[in-house]
Amino acid sequence: MRSSTASRALASLLADLACVLAFVVIGRADHGTGTALAPIVSTAWPFAAGTALGWVVTLAWTAPARVWPTGVFVWAVTVAGGMVLRLLTGEGAPLGFVLVTSLFLAATMLGWRAAARLLTARTRRHRP
Repeated sequence: MRSSTASRALASLLADLACVLAFVVIGRADHGTGTALAPIVSTAWPFAAGTALGWVVTLAWTAPARVWPTGVFVWAVTVAGGMVLRLLTGEGAPLGFVLVTSLFLAATMLGWRAAARLLTARTRRHRP
């Protein structure tokens, strides 16, 4: 993998993990459960692991900014993997939580990819 390709892939992975972190921090703050580091890590790790799994099973580094199929499958594995890990560790996964998680992560994980694609297309059109 060339360094520019590797840099894009790393930046894309970090963007996905930032989406997970934003979800956790916003959710904990909204529910008044605090934003201390240990509880954030405790809530985030299943979804971060799901994201990592999603990257591996989709080979996301080959086309990290594509909404379809990369983004959709990374998102789906992130949510499904995160929920399974939560259940396996004794945490709950009520329907409302699953829905909010799914919607937030879809909006952010697919959203940054869509924005990146639009910016890339716009930049290519306006090159001299």
